[in-house]
Amino acid sequence: MKRVFLIDWVLIPLFILTAYTGLKLHIAGHGSNHNIWSDWAVFHIIVSVLFIIVSIFHITTHWSWFKGLFSKGIGKKSKITVMLSVVFLLVLITGVVLLGVNKANSEIGLWHYKIGIATIILSFGHILKRIHILHKSLK
Repeated sequence: MKRVFLIDWVLIPLFILTAYTGLKLHIAGHGSNHNIWSDWAVFHIIVSVLFIIVSIFHITTHWSWFKGLFSKGIGKKSKITVMLSVVFLLVLITGVVLLGVNKANSEIGLWHYKIGIATIILSFGHILKRIHILHKSLK
């Protein structure tokens, strides 16, 4: 299996875990038990860091696509991938800012959650468009 496909396959479960723990963290923030919220926060940070590390490898394997985006513009590039790149950067920035916040339902946390929902939706579109290529990579 080519390295690029291995990276892509590793990203999928990490994406699912990151999304799941983010949603659970948001739900726990509405409860009264700070320890549960804190546990989900730790789990979310761990899987998110792993997701970011593998995402960096993913981006570097597709760097020519990004270079073309900057040099030639959007043109016929996938609009979903362009939007996903922007919201991924925003969710990453708000997530880093949140590392200094130790309470549920902060304003920046709610922004991170909303941008995270957009990231989840766009990620599903990104994955579904390429799932047939990933499936072929297993043969």
